Amino acid sequence: MPAGGPKQALGGVVFSLLPRIGLSLSMLLGVCTLVFLLIHLVPGDPVEVMLGEGARPADQEALRHALGLDRPLAVQYLEYLGRLARLDLGMSLHAQRPVLDLLSERVGPTLELAVASLSLAIVLAIPLGVLAAHYRGRGVDRAAMTFSMLGAAIPNFWLGPLLILVFSLWLGWTPVSGREGALSLVLPAVTLGTGLAAVLARMVRSSVLEVLGEDYVRTARAKGLGPLAVLWRHALRNAWLPILTLIGLQFGALLGGAVITETVFSWPGLGSLLVEAIQTRDYPLVQGAVLLIALTYLAVNTLTDLLYVAIDPRVRAV
Repeated sequence: MPAGGPKQALGGVVFSLLPRIGLSLSMLLGVCTLVFLLIHLVPGDPVEVMLGEGARPADQEALRHALGLDRPLAVQYLEYLGRLARLDLGMSLHAQRPVLDLLSERVGPTLELAVASLSLAIVLAIPLGVLAAHYRGRGVDRAAMTFSMLGAAIPNFWLGPLLILVFSLWLGWTPVSGREGALSLVLPAVTLGTGLAAVLARMVRSSVLEVLGEDYVRTARAKGLGPLAVLWRHALRNAWLPILTLIGLQFGALLGGAVITETVFSWPGLGSLLVEAIQTRDYPLVQGAVLLIALTYLAVNTLTDLLYVAIDPRVRAV
C-alpha cells in the first residue's frame, strides 16, 4: 500500500461526496423555498384560526402586524432564510413556543418508532428473502411472496385499527393509543414494520437471485462450500447494495414521520405534529417540521453512500 494510503482513500471518499453534499444543500434550499411559497399561497388565515372568525378586524390586523404576516412575501422569505442561517426556526404561532423546542420533543418518539419498525422489518425480511431465493419456485418461495404481497397491499389505516381491535380491545394485551411504556410501541411498530418487511423481502429475494447466478458463487459451490455458507457469506454479502439503498429510503421516510400510523395510534411524533401544524396554519412550525424531514432524508442518504464504501470498496473507483 502506498504511503498515506488510508488517508488518501479517506480523502478520495470525501472528495467523491462533495458533489453530493452540494446537490443536497441546493435541494434543501429548494425545499425551504417551495414549502414557504405553498404554505403562504394555500387559502386560509392563521390569524382567524388563532382569534376566531368573530374577532374584530382591528384585532386581526394588530396580530397580523405583530407576527409580521402583513409584510411582502419577499421580505418574509428573506427574513426566514436569515433566521435559518442563525439556526433560528422562529416561534410557533399557535403554541407561542420556539419551534425548535416543539420539534425536539417529537424527535425522540419518532426515532423510537422508526428504529423499532425498521428492526422488525429487517428481522422478518432478510431470512424470508434469502429463503425465498434459495427455494425459488417452491412452497417456501410462494409463502414468502404471498406474505410480501399481503403486507404491501394492506394499508396502515386499516391494519392499525384492526390490531387495536384485536390486541387492545378484545385481548387487552396492549394500550389502545398513546406512548405509555414499551407495550404501547408494539402495535405501531408492527403496523409499520410488516409493510416495510413486505417490500424489503422482495428486494432481498431479487438481489440474492441475481447474485446466485454469478461466476464466483458457482466457484464457491464447486469448492465444496455448503448451501448456507454460499447464501450468507457470498450471495447476501454481495447483494447488500440495493438492499441498503431501500433500507436507507425506508428509514428516512420513518424519521420523516409516519403520519397515518402516528395519527391512528395518537403517537406523539413528527408526523402528528406536522398534521396539527397544518390544521392550525402554523407557518413557522410547518416550515421547521418539513425542514427537519428534508435534513433527515439528506443525512440518511449521505450515510448510505458512506456505507456503500464500507461494504463494497469497489464503489470508491466509480
